[in-house]
Parts: sequence; structure tokens; C-alpha cells
Amino acid sequence: MAEEKLAKLREAVAGLTQISENEKSGFLSLVSRYLSGDEELIEWAKIHTPTDEVVVPYDTLEAPPEDIETTKKLLDKLAVLKLNGGLGTTMGCTGPKSVIEVRNGFTFLDLIVLQIESLNKKYGSNVPLLLMNSFNTHEDTLKIVEKYANSNIDIHTFNQSQYPRVVADEFLPWPSKGKTCKDGWYPPGHGDIFPSLMNSSKLDLLLSQGKEYVFIANSDNLGAIVDMKILNHLIHKQNEYCMEVTPKTLADVKGGTLISYEGRVQLLEIAQVPDAHVNEFKSIEKFKIFNTNNLWVNLKAIKRLVEADALKMEIIPNPKEVDGVKVLQLETAAGAAIRFFDHAIGINVPRSRFLPVKATSDLQLVQSDLYTLVDGFVTRNSARTNPSNPSIELGPEFKKVGNFLGRFKSIPSIVELDSLKVSGDVWFGSGIVLKGNVTITAKPGVKLEIPDGALIENKEINGPEDL
Repeated sequence: MAEEKLAKLREAVAGLTQISENEKSGFLSLVSRYLSGDEELIEWAKIHTPTDEVVVPYDTLEAPPEDIETTKKLLDKLAVLKLNGGLGTTMGCTGPKSVIEVRNGFTFLDLIVLQIESLNKKYGSNVPLLLMNSFNTHEDTLKIVEKYANSNIDIHTFNQSQYPRVVADEFLPWPSKGKTCKDGWYPPGHGDIFPSLMNSSKLDLLLSQGKEYVFIANSDNLGAIVDMKILNHLIHKQNEYCMEVTPKTLADVKGGTLISYEGRVQLLEIAQVPDAHVNEFKSIEKFKIFNTNNLWVNLKAIKRLVEADALKMEIIPNPKEVDGVKVLQLETAAGAAIRFFDHAIGINVPRSRFLPVKATSDLQLVQSDLYTLVDGFVTRNSARTNPSNPSIELGPEFKKVGNFLGRFKSIPSIVELDSLKVSGDVWFGSGIVLKGNVTITAKPGVKLEIPDGALIENKEINGPEDL
């Protein structure tokens, strides 16, 4: 049955003119692995908590060399790669998410460029920036990077693969059934980074320039900056792969974690966990760390493993309904590749290296006085004594960036805030200070305005009379 399905699919894929032979074979290999159903199941009893040799505490890393010349030598072995395939649709934006303004008029991409520029300037190094786009963000990104033409960084863009969505009931590629617009296709997750680096010839280019490591991170993680301590450690210990992990809080219980399994370090994702153990997986007692998706990978090792077709990461089936049609996307994650590399490690980094902006509530954090911006680096305000950030829940009226910005005359001070929950038609004046636990609820059909200069501490506000 599976053989028959695959044969029909193979025939249909052969006729797709929009994608390359590499993409066709990558797609078919993913589908045949999926259909064969030989995904290895994790045996729960074999899972061990990694030791400090495997997941190295950040504080135990040696301090990197101080002098400029040695630092330059280390940096000249590095390339930075940002995953730039995502659209800002969840936040109500069209175009690449990386061009959303984060702070002081700077976009994610502006900050990334500023950070690398200041490194290259300070050390006379040549750290290039690579952006992995998807077919959704490619054209917009090409236009956007033109504005950095005079910067002191080589900026390279390349596309990740484009695979056809599969119509679930017939198991055929949607484009061959007539869906030839963008909706017929999908980018197969960031696990695709390794073959795409190779297929775009960017991998060979970096190797020819003497680069040894690539630092990969999501473009929306403001904490993912180049760290000399980590780079220095990897180069000296010859680790082929390093995943930055950080302690879990209750907000991260679904994040993938590192385990020791049959003598290797491996990523365990919630989808792989047997139902009986899901609560155990989510507890922060047994699995204390999660994957930040900041990854450091040796370039020669990538080449060796891609050429050997050895990177068989766990497949993540992603069923969707698009225009009333049930389709299937098969994806992989870059973090899952850790088990194929030699001397792979995790490094347990401070939470400050994980500052993703996934929603407008995250945007409120980074635009507030909780952070300052220097040379493109977003740094936490030392006046905040609580190591964790306030929890912020904004209602649907704030979901889109445009609406969010319109509802705040200025972002309130939240250095002493623990939690904020806002629902209904609420508008904020300027110079507002929020402290402790604050809940603001506008009654249905009523516009609630918080006046300029208001100080709200440990209060529940349901109308002007509570202010």
C-alpha cells in the first residue's frame, strides 16, 4: 500500500517544474521515511538526565581571550545565520517577521546587522550574516537588505527548500492537482537548513573563506547574540554541535529538552513522548532545561553528514486545512540533528539569551524600561531585581502590532511589575507606571482610558472609578 502511494506520488512530483531536482529528491526521501513508519520510538526507561559534561553549565566555561588579535582569529572562523522564513502574520503584519519594528524604530534585522557591525568594527573581523528565507519571504528580504549595502558585513541570502503540500485523501502533491499558487507549497521546517546550505553553495563558500562554525538562531530571538565564551569553548573542545538550553519556567513546559539516550545526547520533543509520560515531560522537576534554538554547528561536519545523507531527523507531521482541503506537511527541526554529530553538547545558558518576540505582549516587554538598547544589543535593566520577566496577557484588541501601538501613548514602566492582564477596549496614556499584579478589564461596549501619569499597584481595575 505504502509502495503504491509512493510510486504515484513520485510520478506526480517528477512533473513539477517549479522546484529543483534536489528539492524533489529531498521531499520524496522525507515522504518515504514517513510512509515506512520506521520512526524509532523512544524507550522511556532508557532516558537519562545529561551530566554536566554533556550539558555544560555556562558559568564553568573559560573566559575568552581578552586581546583583540586572538579574538579576531576566533571571530574569523564564525558565520551567523538567522532563520528568516517566517511571516509576521500572527502579529497582523504582511511580509517577513524580521522587519517588524522592535524598538526605537529598529527592526529585528536592523538590530542583527548593528550587532555584527559593532563586532566587526571592534575586532577588525569579518563575520558574515546569512539569512535563510522561505519562498514567502525571499523577494521582500532581497529589497530590505539593499539598505545595508554600505555596512561592513557580507550579507548572504538563500532559500530553504520548497516542498509541495500533499492532499491528504489522495496522497498527491497539491500543485499537480491544480493548486499552483503559493498555497500549494510549504517550507519544510528549519531542519532543512543543512541541505539548503549545501544546495545553495553557501556552505562551500563559507568553508573556502576559512569559516569553521555557524551560529544559527531565530531572527525573532533578541537574546541570540554572538557569545565569545561559547565560540572559544567549541573551537578548543572541537565540539561539532552545540545547542543552547536554558532553565524551564512554567511558560516553557512544552519546549524540547536534551536527554542522554543510548550514549548520545538527543533532543526530546513533546510529540515523541508517550501519552502516559506527557505530564512527567512537562514537569520542571525532571526535565529542567529546554532548547532555545540557538545552535552552533561545525561547517565541515554539516558537509560530511549532508553528503552521506545521514541527517534523518524525526519527522513532524503537520496536518492543515487550507481553502477547505485537508493537506499534510512533513517537517523537521534543526535541533533534532544533534544526535548525528560527534562530541555534541548542550550549554546551559542564562535566560537572557532567550528573548523571543512571538506576540505583542513580548513586544511590550522589549519596548518598555525593562530593557535598554545599546549598539543593537537589547540589555536588561539592572534595576529589576526579579530574575524572571513579568507575565503579560493582552486581549485580542492588542493582537495586531498596529492596534497594539495605537493603544499605548507610551509603553508603561514595568520594572516592578509581576503580572498584567488586560481585556476589552483599554487605552493607555503616557507616563504610566505599573507595579505588582495588575488586572485591567473594560466592561463590554465601554472604552476604558488609563490617564497619563497613573500609578497602578496591585490593583484590579474594572472602570474609571477604580483608578
